[in-house]
Amino acid sequence: MHETPARKLTTISTILTPPEQIRVDAAGAGLYIAEHRLEPSQVLADVREGRSSVVLLSVRYCESNQWNDVSRMIREIPRIPRIAILSEETLRTPQVLLHLGREGVRDVVDVRSPSGWEQLRRVLLDDQADWVEGLMFSGLENRRMRMTSECWLFLEAVLRYSSKVGSVRRLAGKLGVVPSTLMSRFYRAGLPTPKRYLAVVRLVRAAFLFENSGFSIANVANHLDYSSPQSFGRHVRRVMGMTALQFRREYTGERMLERFRAELVGPYEQILSWFRPFSGNVIRESEGHSHGGH
Repeated sequence: MHETPARKLTTISTILTPPEQIRVDAAGAGLYIAEHRLEPSQVLADVREGRSSVVLLSVRYCESNQWNDVSRMIREIPRIPRIAILSEETLRTPQVLLHLGREGVRDVVDVRSPSGWEQLRRVLLDDQADWVEGLMFSGLENRRMRMTSECWLFLEAVLRYSSKVGSVRRLAGKLGVVPSTLMSRFYRAGLPTPKRYLAVVRLVRAAFLFENSGFSIANVANHLDYSSPQSFGRHVRRVMGMTALQFRREYTGERMLERFRAELVGPYEQILSWFRPFSGNVIRESEGHSHGGH
């Protein structure tokens, strides 16, 4: 039985006033783990090192502390979900909200009423999904109905596990199939290897991560569980024929996702419409056999 992978609790990094910290902890019990920080630089370090995937920012903190530090942090992680909470209003609040909007903070939750805390929980739960994964899924959703449910499950697993899984053997283990069987079925169907799908998707992730200017090559390598920046660089050269620095300069996340679609999905849509990688349907349509659908 192949099931959709379960999600773990998200860890969020916060810059909040002490009263807000208490309320955020109470509101999120069992839903997320909040790491409360004192400085924007500490939050940036959390995100760079992969310790958190969402930033929760107090409007009140922004009113009473050094705005330049907050602004720099926000600008360096444009792809990381950043949520502001408003717990009290002062004369400076409208100006701070305007500044946050200009820096790209789109989610502001007013928690001055009980309904606001419920809204915050909903927003944070929405952002518990791996943000890169969400971008990749949205970029492939229109292809979903053109392939069998088993093909979509394979792609779903590749997208979801690609942040930590770098080998077909480990991917097959997650899917509960024998690696050699999985590879053989792709070969017999005339598809690129599962290794190729995984290798390219890992670089789609890398390209989206690189859109955060505050991330170094070492940070991205760490996020993707490479043993070292050099190991990541070798992977980029093997798959793309360029250095990691060249890759960063030339590929946005969307451009790399488009390459994935153009190279590994579009040319094989006819095969993907009948191929069943887990139940063993690997007979080519061109051989005149009947094939299962969804």
